[in-house]
Amino acid sequence: MAPVLVQGTGLYELLVALPAQLQPHVDSQEDLTFLWDVFGEKSLHSLVKIHEKLHYYEKQNPVPVLQGAAALANDLAEELQNKPLNSEIRELLKLLSKPNVKALLSVHDTVAQKNYDPVLPPMPDDIDDEEDSVKIIRLVKNREPLGATIKKDEQTGAIVVARIMRGGAADRSGLIHVGDELREVNGILVEDKRPEEIIQILAQSQGAITFKIIPSIKEETPSKEGKMFIKALFDYDPNEDKAIPCKEAGLSFKKGDILQIMSQDDATWWQAKHEGDANPRAGLIPSKHFQERRLALRRPEILVQPLKVSNRKSSGFRRSFRLSRKDKKTNKSMYECKRSDQYDTADVPTYEEVTPYRRQTNEKYRLVVLVGPVGVGLNELKRKLLISDTQHYGVTVPHTTRPRRSQESDGVEYIFISKHLFETDVQNNKFIEYGEYKNNYYGTSIDSVRSVLAKNKVCLLDVQPHTVKHLRTLEFKPFVIFIKPPSIERLRETRKNAKIISSRDDQGAAKPFTEDDFQEMIKSAQIMESQYGHLFDKTIVNDDLAVAFNELKTTFDKLETDTHWVPVSWLHS
Repeated sequence: MAPVLVQGTGLYELLVALPAQLQPHVDSQEDLTFLWDVFGEKSLHSLVKIHEKLHYYEKQNPVPVLQGAAALANDLAEELQNKPLNSEIRELLKLLSKPNVKALLSVHDTVAQKNYDPVLPPMPDDIDDEEDSVKIIRLVKNREPLGATIKKDEQTGAIVVARIMRGGAADRSGLIHVGDELREVNGILVEDKRPEEIIQILAQSQGAITFKIIPSIKEETPSKEGKMFIKALFDYDPNEDKAIPCKEAGLSFKKGDILQIMSQDDATWWQAKHEGDANPRAGLIPSKHFQERRLALRRPEILVQPLKVSNRKSSGFRRSFRLSRKDKKTNKSMYECKRSDQYDTADVPTYEEVTPYRRQTNEKYRLVVLVGPVGVGLNELKRKLLISDTQHYGVTVPHTTRPRRSQESDGVEYIFISKHLFETDVQNNKFIEYGEYKNNYYGTSIDSVRSVLAKNKVCLLDVQPHTVKHLRTLEFKPFVIFIKPPSIERLRETRKNAKIISSRDDQGAAKPFTEDDFQEMIKSAQIMESQYGHLFDKTIVNDDLAVAFNELKTTFDKLETDTHWVPVSWLHS
């Protein structure tokens, strides 16, 4: 028989007995099981027990022992100062002087005196009954900005709230909205003032700020926090931007920073914050469309010629198909991109939508692309990587139409094919890059990259920088590393005894670096970084070969285990 509930039964006992009480009224075993599961939930029991404890404690009408703990602590500290100071007294004085202890005592006194309710200013006596509905708002502004921008309505001349910054003081209060008309700030009329003057008043105000506003009649649609992340492809300083509506509200960032988009309500100015930033307040950044328009107008309409830098050669390893300045005197440009060079100048780097990505164990390795000017030591670094683990790293075997020499094996130094077949493959876009030297073609095919990746190896590929964009696909997911030269003084110091191979052919002689080679290396690196830096995932300065190699090796290890930001299109194509 079900237990009978008597007056005074606790809520917890009632909860435990309820399923048995209801059993006669339940038709099916399934419903009964459901009831037992619901009312037998441990977390529910815990909540009810807490409720009962608090309810019981409330009945006791608890009162604080004293209402001035902070004052008492000060009195105690003064009295202790007059005593002979032993170790215990010193420790107690030190404890009482700590800011967190003082803050705790202050909170105790505030709660004990029950003066923690917000104190609103009295309603003004001079409000006209015919006047529009007025709202008096008081916000506490500490050292942070208010988090709202204002503008003058062109038709009415009224000062209105233009935008509310996500996560700012105004947004957190929920009291100020876009479109609200501002009448007074701290008792100062604003109708005859410019927005800049009002911003100055707000900037100088600390503590409580009182606003008199006429609420907007427009209903705001609730905006969810953005889940869109972008990678910045340029540097931005709001203090240098004449177009930004409020410099103080701007968010500065550097090329490569990951930003979380909080609002795209404004087509010109987005709201964003740095990814992982604990501060919830958003800042203004130029929208993608607005920034593209601005950069396109600034950029001179010239065709940027592809960089042609010389080949560094190491026997048995893949050679880049590039020409040095010496070769260019007697030979035509050997590099032809499969798309027009104008394709590059049409791209205006602003932002790229990204998402976190971590390589899974069963996935192929990401393609690693190395970019750098001639003589920077790119091939030496690649050779050291290959030697460090021949089973893990691999390089592509280039194609050529020149005759095979007696000591060469097809598929080892080169893949030897006919001129007709090479030209057919060029027409079918099968080459990443290719060129002609002494009436013979040389090139790196897409299939040669696939071949290395298919062997479950990391493919090391060095190409000209403007080829990188054509490799940025879901299939390859390339990680691009820019090998950068040190200062020209360090180049002179570290490369004075080094040799450079300026010709691709095996008959080419190695010659010492000249001052012109150093100048060209620095200039070439600057152009690469300026035009294609937004495509680089990592920059390594090759000042010391051993140090640069260790940094490169660490980067490779992290690439295989850590989470990285990659274009959204790579995971959702």
